[in-house]
Amino acid sequence: MIDDKPYRQVGQASPDGIVCLADHASNFVPEDIDLGIDPALLGEHIAVDIGVEGVADRLARQHGIPAHIACVSRLVCDFHRREDEPAVVPAESDGHLIPGNIGADIERRLATYHRPYHAALGEFIADHSPRLLLALHSFTPSLASRKEERPWEVALLYNQDDRAARHAISLFAEHGLTVGDNQPYSGKQLNATMDRHAEARGIPYLTIEVRQDQIATEAGQARWAALIADVASRTQLALDRA
Repeated sequence: MIDDKPYRQVGQASPDGIVCLADHASNFVPEDIDLGIDPALLGEHIAVDIGVEGVADRLARQHGIPAHIACVSRLVCDFHRREDEPAVVPAESDGHLIPGNIGADIERRLATYHRPYHAALGEFIADHSPRLLLALHSFTPSLASRKEERPWEVALLYNQDDRAARHAISLFAEHGLTVGDNQPYSGKQLNATMDRHAEARGIPYLTIEVRQDQIATEAGQARWAALIADVASRTQLALDRA
């Protein structure tokens, strides 16, 4: 964590632009928490959205899109869940038991990590007054717990407000990409951060899921940061003209 904060903020931009956030960017586990898992799992998708931190950093430092980036693993506290959801401190993930979370002090995790993260994100959004929010995630090409095909290089997730997603789906497709429309996950079921910070405020948003093999390397992260910055800016322009 940075100065005992469960997030860090990078970059400056003029008001009324785009703001980025990354709920699952870190695999960090504080020393006072023992998850009881094989440490190797901290490098897997159950602990972190692989590649997302590098993309978010590049968006902030190279493309003028300031970013609010998580500094704690989703296995410690999942910022992309509501406080009342059992998975906010998961006891299991993709077939792996998380013994250290069974019987954990959930209220303490919420008070230490979840609430400060979202309070700061709310202030970050208020300070920048964005016209578009950009949430970054990545998804694994395959799950250990079930067999399914995931051919999409990138996906757009949304709940009720699909204004921005519809533009971005078309723009990514123009680049020759196979684009998931609320796949492999659906924003109708899992959209907690954007429900709270975008839909509740009436701010258009893009929740972008990139397949992990696309952004596992620095070269891939640089490529996708440039691509996402282009699609986001063109989406914002289209919304402004609507």
